[in-house]
Amino acid sequence: MRKNIPIAGFLLLVTLLGFFLMPGHTYLQSDTQIYAPILERLHDRALFGRDPVATRPHVAFTIYDEAANSLRRLTKADLQTVLVAQQLVYRFLGVLGVYLTATAVGLPGPAAVLASAVLGLGATIVGPSVLTFEYEPVPRGFAVMLILLAIGLAAHGRDFWAGAAASLAFLYHAPTTVPFWVVYFALTLWPSETKTMARRIWGLSPLMAAVLVLFVLSRMQPGMVGVEGFCSTIPPEQEEIQRLRASYNWVSTWAGTWVWQYLVLSAVAGLALWRIFRRMPEDLRWLLCGLPVIGLLSIPVSYILLEGLKWSLIPQYQPARAVLFVTAVAVLASVLAAYREAESDRPWLSFLWLVPAYAAPLAPRLQEAILLPRKLTVLVVSAALSALAFWAVAKGRRWASLVLALATVLPFYLIPGWAKTVNYPVLHHQDLDSLATWARLDTPVDAVFLFPDAGRELYPGVFRAKAKRALYVDWKSGGQVNYHGGFTTEWWERWNSLVAPGFRIPKIREYFEREIDYVVLKSKNRLPGVIPA
Repeated sequence: MRKNIPIAGFLLLVTLLGFFLMPGHTYLQSDTQIYAPILERLHDRALFGRDPVATRPHVAFTIYDEAANSLRRLTKADLQTVLVAQQLVYRFLGVLGVYLTATAVGLPGPAAVLASAVLGLGATIVGPSVLTFEYEPVPRGFAVMLILLAIGLAAHGRDFWAGAAASLAFLYHAPTTVPFWVVYFALTLWPSETKTMARRIWGLSPLMAAVLVLFVLSRMQPGMVGVEGFCSTIPPEQEEIQRLRASYNWVSTWAGTWVWQYLVLSAVAGLALWRIFRRMPEDLRWLLCGLPVIGLLSIPVSYILLEGLKWSLIPQYQPARAVLFVTAVAVLASVLAAYREAESDRPWLSFLWLVPAYAAPLAPRLQEAILLPRKLTVLVVSAALSALAFWAVAKGRRWASLVLALATVLPFYLIPGWAKTVNYPVLHHQDLDSLATWARLDTPVDAVFLFPDAGRELYPGVFRAKAKRALYVDWKSGGQVNYHGGFTTEWWERWNSLVAPGFRIPKIREYFEREIDYVVLKSKNRLPGVIPA
């Protein structure tokens, strides 16, 4: 047990480096702008009573809201604290899962820590707009980390605990776990020389309990608003709005540009897995080979079901986001193959395997990691240093620990620093915080605000969450068109009427006729004198 303490410490270090440096973390930058008002209203029904986002919660089929608000009641902490605390815990479990996967393939502990660090740098999955390591404390991010843990546990033959981790992921975000469960069901049914079917089914037992828990909790949620009918189709006018506001669901809008990148990554994953195939336990072979296949197939499946059949469930399920497993497995398998080459005394091949592994966190468009000088420099340095570290560990060199430490830590500084990789914009500033504080303390709890000159900027959502006051309409909340047809119609009318045309002084009267209590303008649009009644 004591020998595992240093490893746990290094994995915690990797987690903290990823949390604070690369890929980093955010709050109220993206989807938490939607989740925060929903969770606040479920916690306190006096809040957001006139906000169309908060009054149409879409969290019935997840324990995300129950976990957050239960922790709030237990610890007396605020929403941000309990969400970020969960994010840290689940990121550590994800890093641990990668470590377990690497050790199952034969990497010694120190080299497995480096493997977890490379994947822990994260990657942006362009097209469907998803991340391997989410910046925000959102359900999908928690679920991905738990799936990584489940893969690592399955690689070591811990079927029940792998099933438990994947079932907890299912409770947080069921769609993210579908690729894992498809592979695991196939694995259970396939004849095995090492495991009985009874043992495989034992790994499925936590999922059965999770389904029951989710059903019961969904019936108990206050203010629950159902999603669109299971068998309904998307009408043309709603499709037009979704294509504008949620184009990431419509693969025809991005596949022509990005599908080639995922084909290349699939080829990298396939070659790397072939290189280490004999070293992988049976369960790991299924998972690491099956997940990218499902990820790649999710693109045409999404196209057929959404753009062909117009199935209204697909924008809610978002199957194309499974393509994140193509990138994740490509990075992980490349790192594992790199150690295999270093072990075989071929460090130059180890370096080549590490190139795609480090290219993924450096740039969403992989070729930019080679074409842009700063990124290319960091790519070469990181890959060369890691190849040297793997070779030194494999050959038992005395100085291996020093090189390994540098290879583990340095990319977390170089990628955002020297390579200038910026994952998210800066939205928070003192003026906005001061406005939110004033609104929270000095305006009625049911007040409604409008930022008519914000356009597609995201700062109104920051205000809503911090001020705990309703917004009449904003661009970010339009992402809810994936879930509710009624919301889609209401949001589209409000957006087109009051924000899309831009701010105009004659519009002032219309703002207040719509029961908007406060209008907030940028300083350049400050109105002189008295506004006529």
